Amino acid sequence: MDAGGQRQRVSQARLQSREEYNRSCQPPMSHQQYMTRFQEFVALPLAKRRFCRDCQQLLLEGDWQEHSGHRVLGDVSISHLKRPSQLLHPLENKKSNAQYLFTDRSCSFFLDAITRLGYKRVLCVGTPRLHEWIRSKSSLEESQRKVKSLLLDIDFRYSQFYGEDEFGHYNMFNHHFFGGEAAHNMCQKFLREDGGRGVIVVTDPPFGGLVEPLAFSFKKISNMWSPTSDPGDSAELPMFWIFPYFFETRILQCFPGFTMLDYQVDYDNHTMYKYGKTGRKQSPVRIFTNISPERIVLPESEGYRFCAVCKRYVASQNTHCDICMSCPSKDGRAWKHCPLCKRCVKPSWSHCSSCNRCALEDHSCGSTVKGCFLCGDEDHKRSSCPRRLVSGIHNKGQNQSKRKLKQCAKKGASVPAGWKKKKKQKKKKVPSGTS
Repeated sequence: MDAGGQRQRVSQARLQSREEYNRSCQPPMSHQQYMTRFQEFVALPLAKRRFCRDCQQLLLEGDWQEHSGHRVLGDVSISHLKRPSQLLHPLENKKSNAQYLFTDRSCSFFLDAITRLGYKRVLCVGTPRLHEWIRSKSSLEESQRKVKSLLLDIDFRYSQFYGEDEFGHYNMFNHHFFGGEAAHNMCQKFLREDGGRGVIVVTDPPFGGLVEPLAFSFKKISNMWSPTSDPGDSAELPMFWIFPYFFETRILQCFPGFTMLDYQVDYDNHTMYKYGKTGRKQSPVRIFTNISPERIVLPESEGYRFCAVCKRYVASQNTHCDICMSCPSKDGRAWKHCPLCKRCVKPSWSHCSSCNRCALEDHSCGSTVKGCFLCGDEDHKRSSCPRRLVSGIHNKGQNQSKRKLKQCAKKGASVPAGWKKKKKQKKKKVPSGTS
């Protein structure tokens, strides 16, 4: 349906294409069937264990003929099966299911922090590399120090490697368990084990996803855990939310009790998000958590230090401001205090007397408008305006304008001057004649 309530026609080719895409996103087998195949695969001698790189599938002897023309990896060892993220090609849809996999450095930090905080169970939401890291390291630990892990991920390919008590096919944008009630109960049992104590959620959503639906799903997960607590208990489900630092405002709107840590999370398969780079080239990915920052020790060997005033670990160049009474840097660089703006700003910014604010030296004076274009409030921008998100006023207005332009074109009427000017600015031609 369009903005005016009229049904839009969809071509048969587009319907077929959409159906094929939806079908490709569905697992060809059930989780139980995948596990049966996995047991048969493990029982094979090493020389007969093969993996099809084109189909991303473990192959039994009966599958060899069907995949004869494909790129096939042989001699798949047990160590390969313990780290399936190195076998599978990462998904590349940046908005819905982009897979950027943690480096061993980041995985080691997460596991060290989790064990130091005393957690025994980790719900990994969209963090397959951390899940396999925990499983591989915990197998070497003593029984008292072992950490259990459950992976929830949109990528059904992990069903080939993990049982139903280790992996759940899950969409974090709408809190949907593809395995139905059984998968939901399995996750709830994991969260409520030992009276709900000793569990933490670690999630690494796609950076192109909206914060609000993600926060909705994480609150649903918290509700699955919270009924084990007393009604008057203010305890929260501990969480590490990995996201870029420039989403801090939006995350804090959904979770006011969260704090952003200075630790830089880096990825194996991302060209930019790497640890050790300086300036704007360093990784912008941080950890947002509802755990007290004072309890989370960042590695001093990487330059992090403890600020006694802020009572948290900060980056080496994040110097404390005695005026703001905080370590203000978000990007790892040393920020400076502007007495006119009465806040700390990036080192590349300087105060502009014309704009009466700090900005880049080559900015266009007077061109930036503070606040929201829709409601006029100064605490947010149009893209995050509640009116736009709730009522869809922005999209509705665009659709109405397009519909009126088409009506004018069909009737041969002249287009209002304001619309012509607007279209000219966007460098689009106004349609004329019949469509």
